[in-house]
Amino acid sequence: MAGAHKVEMKLEVLVIPVSDVDRAAQFYEGLGWRKDADFRAEGRRLLQFTPPGSPGSIIFGTRASPAAPGSAQFNHLVVEDVEAARAELVARGIKVSEVFHDVAGGYNPFDPAARASGPDPQRRSYLSFVSFKDPDGNVWLLQEVTSRLPGRIEAEATSFADASDLAAAMKRAETAHGEHEKRLGHRDEDWPSWYAAYMAAEQHGAAPPA
Repeated sequence: MAGAHKVEMKLEVLVIPVSDVDRAAQFYEGLGWRKDADFRAEGRRLLQFTPPGSPGSIIFGTRASPAAPGSAQFNHLVVEDVEAARAELVARGIKVSEVFHDVAGGYNPFDPAARASGPDPQRRSYLSFVSFKDPDGNVWLLQEVTSRLPGRIEAEATSFADASDLAAAMKRAETAHGEHEKRLGHRDEDWPSWYAAYMAAEQHGAAPPA
């Protein structure tokens, strides 16, 4: 199959099992998620919500899933700053955990006994979390990701979810470029090219420009 065209298969929807559709709708609206659809027909109801900046959505509704309500566990929501994201949820009245990381310094956000308080001490990407539940007990994880692992992004594609995502990437590039200019010992006249190379490399998980 070498060289064969790959059919795109985009993960766009997760089905969340809930017991009370009205209660779930109120909760996810309270999170600040966009309500895309609310279909009602023949005694059934189906809703779709999308988290801010996300290309994927969730759906739930009457008889929308054979799974038991509350059985959706540890779906990940990626954020640039886990502490800021937690603060926003708290301001919205959502009950959330403290920020935590794996006590052994690795990746194990699922076992409460393996959690240590606070973000990863080195603030490494992928290793700082917050958890919260919807009214049925479906568990969500906020995961802080500031740079991607190699292979996470298609080599030919560089994209940002929204303006705030792009702005955050530019701020990180600005900080890194400041260190670059210190090493140079003078102003980098071609800073736009350096910014572009840095931001693309960060997304692709590649080495940043020297």
